[in-house]
Amino acid sequence: VQVLESGGGLVQAGGSLRLSCVVSGGTFNRFLMGWFRQAPGKEREFVAAIMSDTYSTYYGGSVQGRFTISRDDAKNTVFLQMNSLKPDDTAVYYCAGDSSYSGQYYKIQEYNYWGAGTRVTVSS
Repeated sequence: VQVLESGGGLVQAGGSLRLSCVVSGGTFNRFLMGWFRQAPGKEREFVAAIMSDTYSTYYGGSVQGRFTISRDDAKNTVFLQMNSLKPDDTAVYYCAGDSSYSGQYYKIQEYNYWGAGTRVTVSS
């Protein structure tokens, strides 16, 4: 399974970006998909997740109401729409997939497939 993120870049505070993540080599429509991020000097943290089947979504507290995760199973793609961006959102954003969900969508250890990350920089 390969995971490839795109869409990162430099944006001013208050702006928007849309990240995309394409998954190849697996049964995407059965995967839990998540986004995590890692800021310089900090640990990787949960951003958002979307279930297979139900398409239920979950968000980290710092992005709730500003970010939206979605998926297109026909295109093996998951998206992260990021609005009202803040300098604190600056990080490398990682897309992750999980083929055997065990109930902890917010944990790094839940996911078995990871992309290399895409960098998002929000200027003040």
